[in-house]
Amino acid sequence: MDLIRIAASLLCPALAFVTLGYAIVCAVSPFGTCRRCAGLGRIGAARGLRSRPCRRCDATGIRIRLGRHLYHQATRIHRDGTR
Repeated sequence: MDLIRIAASLLCPALAFVTLGYAIVCAVSPFGTCRRCAGLGRIGAARGLRSRPCRRCDATGIRIRLGRHLYHQATRIHRDGTR
């Protein structure tokens, strides 16, 4: 076997394992903490500024994960296409 086949035979199962793990995380916990406000829902308090609500997460401190968002888009497209 050459080096490319060995690398592919090791990389494919690892990639499938990571993808399956992320799908399980998205199914169990569809929301993650907002990256902009670190889950606080407010921005600016750490620098001594007057804090204001986070616009990215609407001051909830959570955001929907990318995988869950893609799942919602796919189900919406399927539902609209089968009507």
